[in-house]
Amino acid sequence: MGAGPVPLKPGVMTRGRHRAMLAVMDDASARATLRALFDAAVAAADPRIVLAAHLPPRPKGRVVVVGAGKSAAVMAAAVEAVWPEATGLVVTRYGHGYPTTGVEVIEASHPVPDAAGAAAAARMLAMVQGLGADDLVLALISGGGSALLALAAPGLTLEDKQAVNRALLACGATIHEMNCIRRHLSAIKGGRLAAAAFPAQVVTLAISDVPGDDPTVIASGPTVADPSTFAEAQAILARYGITPPPAVAAHLAAAAEETPKPGDPRLARADYRMIATPRMALEAAAAAARAQGLASLILGDALEGEAGVVGQVLAGIAISAATHGHPLAAPCVLLSGGETTVTLGQGGGGGRGGRNGECLLGAALALAGHPRIWALMGDSDGIDGSEDNAGAIATPTTLARAAKLDPRGRLARHDSFGIFGALGDLVTTGPTLTNVNDIRAFLVT
Repeated sequence: MGAGPVPLKPGVMTRGRHRAMLAVMDDASARATLRALFDAAVAAADPRIVLAAHLPPRPKGRVVVVGAGKSAAVMAAAVEAVWPEATGLVVTRYGHGYPTTGVEVIEASHPVPDAAGAAAAARMLAMVQGLGADDLVLALISGGGSALLALAAPGLTLEDKQAVNRALLACGATIHEMNCIRRHLSAIKGGRLAAAAFPAQVVTLAISDVPGDDPTVIASGPTVADPSTFAEAQAILARYGITPPPAVAAHLAAAAEETPKPGDPRLARADYRMIATPRMALEAAAAAARAQGLASLILGDALEGEAGVVGQVLAGIAISAATHGHPLAAPCVLLSGGETTVTLGQGGGGGRGGRNGECLLGAALALAGHPRIWALMGDSDGIDGSEDNAGAIATPTTLARAAKLDPRGRLARHDSFGIFGALGDLVTTGPTLTNVNDIRAFLVT
């Protein structure tokens, strides 16, 4: 590994210091710097560090812990570290379990739901019913919880939900659109869990993985009022040309039982506390960059759009910084978060990889081997799409090294994993047990 970046005073940059930075920022140093920023962002969302400060006072009555998401198990362990007597049930993604004592952990499928998630959701719903006003339901909610709380509304089957979920994942629908539909096909989402717990107090501790940190979207909002309607869910399916199973079409058309709306008295004792967000993670990465003498700028924590196109746009901003010193003079780091989408063509494209790899490949093509720009993009949960990597790194030599691998063709086939895997440029962390969406960093030297 190289010597690493030269420490500089934040906000102070002379021509000599700039040359010194360039002299030591070799490829190994640039890669190490980007990985350190990514790790700092993930650490800022670690429930083992941040959760305890958000716990409410102990109630007079019982405490029932429920939860869903990729962080649910480690969040439960963080609760037990403070309240060792805690009991309950949480559901998390396969491979995201964590040792607990009194709180049971169930693992289930994500992003397409399975029977294990449906069974866990049914048990949770039953667990919170019949509680009194002195009791507390502590709901631990994080990204991925929507697919994991797969309890179908009356008259629907798990297979119905799976079919709709697959269609939504393939069509390029936004997370807001997908969760609107999920809330209206569920017996537990869209505030129904909190409504079932009334008159008990409900305190939700949430880790946001969605643009805008909207509580109705995180795990499809099982403990908050839902302003959306059955009609909106129908309109989204129509917009993307999705023909749902007959039972789903009939359920949405009947609109027999709307989700709890704002002002519903059953949600009067529900409190929602955000313990980690994409913005918090990006601010931690920015602080880590400044500690290394790099100016930093957060471009936004809620950027959405087609992954490859977003990558091209972000690359253009990085090139502007390198060429014109705008929006920030080099050496600098440009950070962003959010959740892009990958729209699969008919047949799915046949490639492997997630939205971060695809966004990064789009950026690499637009950078065209720029000699002063490196980039890392990764999912904060450690899993980019369906593969075992968090994301990947692009360097000034990426396109040259990938010349025989047909990078443009791979992008069209959604095969970013094939490119970065062959180059040895994948970022692999394993499950991080948190999830504040995507972390993207451009290093401009």
